[in-house]
Amino acid sequence: MFTGLVSGIGTLQRRQGARLVIASPYRRRSLAEGASIACDGCCLTIVESSKAKAKGEGARFAVEASNETLERTTLGSWTEGRRINLERALALGDELGGHLVTGHIDGLATIMTREPDGESVRFVLEAPADLAPFIAAKGSVALDGVSLTVNEVGDTRFGVNIIPYTLAHTTWGDRRPGDLVNLEVDLLARYLARLTEKRGLAP
Repeated sequence: MFTGLVSGIGTLQRRQGARLVIASPYRRRSLAEGASIACDGCCLTIVESSKAKAKGEGARFAVEASNETLERTTLGSWTEGRRINLERALALGDELGGHLVTGHIDGLATIMTREPDGESVRFVLEAPADLAPFIAAKGSVALDGVSLTVNEVGDTRFGVNIIPYTLAHTTWGDRRPGDLVNLEVDLLARYLARLTEKRGLAP
């Protein structure tokens, strides 16, 4: 389980098919083999970690992605040098500052527009039609692993406003119209929809 609060930015150093080696800002002792880590919002398992090669550098770790993950997320298109939002798994007693995020990506959203909005930047994205009903104004979404509040919704489009701090401390400063991002809808919205469907309350 995660919160959608990115704690570091990694860089894809090497790719061997479904095996990805990522340089991180973390110390090796916090990257235990078998532990979960969110990479651009995707929950992956650390299969190997190694010490930093030089002083001041973070440790490297390797993950392996399934065919399902490669097909349903942006991971299939990642190339060496890509910057990646990282979040280690939530520990019992940690502050829940974002919202509950599972790291199970529901689909891909497309960035349609990027416009300045005061000191912040407003993005409008298009969600897949089957996921759009789970996105509500003032609700939460995770986009590339970042917990964000939805400002407004249309049919399949929705807007988010990203503050300067988030732009500087995640990869959202790099994002441009046309980019695909990993989308995880709010977990509670999914369960509510399922419950109402079972009780025959869905429209």
